[in-house]
Amino acid sequence: MYKADIVYSPMILAREFVRHENARMSDFSTSETDRPLILQIGANNVTDLLRMCEMVQPYVDGIGLNCGCPIKDQVREGIGAALMSKKDLVADMISAVKKKFGDKLTMEIKIRVHPDVNETLEFVKCAEDAGVDFITVHGRTKDTRSSVACDFEKIKLVKQHARVPIVANGDCRSLEDAYRIAKLTGCDGVMAVRGVLYNPGMFAGHVKTPWGAVERFWDLSTNYGLPFRLIQHHLSCMLDGQLLKELHIQLNEANSLAELLDFFDEKFILKRQGEEGFGEAIDVPYRESKVAGESHCSLSTEAPSIPVATVH
Repeated sequence: MYKADIVYSPMILAREFVRHENARMSDFSTSETDRPLILQIGANNVTDLLRMCEMVQPYVDGIGLNCGCPIKDQVREGIGAALMSKKDLVADMISAVKKKFGDKLTMEIKIRVHPDVNETLEFVKCAEDAGVDFITVHGRTKDTRSSVACDFEKIKLVKQHARVPIVANGDCRSLEDAYRIAKLTGCDGVMAVRGVLYNPGMFAGHVKTPWGAVERFWDLSTNYGLPFRLIQHHLSCMLDGQLLKELHIQLNEANSLAELLDFFDEKFILKRQGEEGFGEAIDVPYRESKVAGESHCSLSTEAPSIPVATVH
C-alpha cells in the first residue's frame, strides 16, 4: 500500500534466539502477507547464524547480517559494526548460509563505510566472493555521529566497483530524498530507517503519516501483540508534528494500552478493520473541530519508480 519493495525486521540477536524459547516468542512474529521480508540478524559466529536461519527460513524471504550497528554493547559482543574489521569471518558466515540454503534464502549484509574507502571496497569484494546476494551500505563510519551528513560519494564508489546490487542507506527522510540519493549514488535501491519510522507512507509520496497508516498500525500491533511501549513509541513518532503539543504529551503519558486506546477514541475518529473507510483517511480526523494553523497534507507523485527498502 505504501510502496516499499522490501521491509526489514529489527535486528534480532542470534545467540539469544537459538538458545531461549522466550526470545523466539517475543522477538519474531510474522504472517503470510508480511512479504517480502528480510530478517535482520546480529551474529558473530557461523554456528548461531546457521541455527537461526534454519528456524526462520520458512517464514522469510531472506536474512540480513547486520555489520553496521554502532551500539557499543553490540560492538563489545563482536556484533554489528565490530564485524567491519572481520571481513574473513563475515565471508565465512555468508558462505555457510549460501552453501546450506542456496537460492532458498537471499543473503544480504548491511555495512558502514570505513574511514579509508579502499578498506570498504576490499570488504565488499570479500563478501561478493563468498556469495552475498546484495549489500546495503550506510554512508557513515561506525564512529560518525548521525548529525554529520552521510557520505554519498563513498557509497557511489562502492556501487561503481560492486558486482552485486547495492542499496544506499542514510539521510533518507522523504521520497524526494530517495530519488536524490538514487541519482547521486547510482545505487539499485534506497533504504530509509528513521524516515519511515516517522512516516510509513513516505515512499508513497505522503509528506506526513496518513491517518490510514495509524489505523492499520493499531490493527496490526494489537492483533499480533506488540508490547505497549513499542506501540506508544511508534504512534508518537508517526504523529510527531501533526498533533497539538498538549495532545502529543497526553499520548506519551499514557500508562497502559487501554488508556492509550481510550485516548485515541476520545480525541479522534479511529476506525477498526471492517468499518467503511478503514485505513483510507489522510488527515487526522479530530472528534472536535481542527485547530487553526494545523497542517494536514499529502503529496502524490508520478516520478519514475526505483526499488526502495524500509526497516520493518
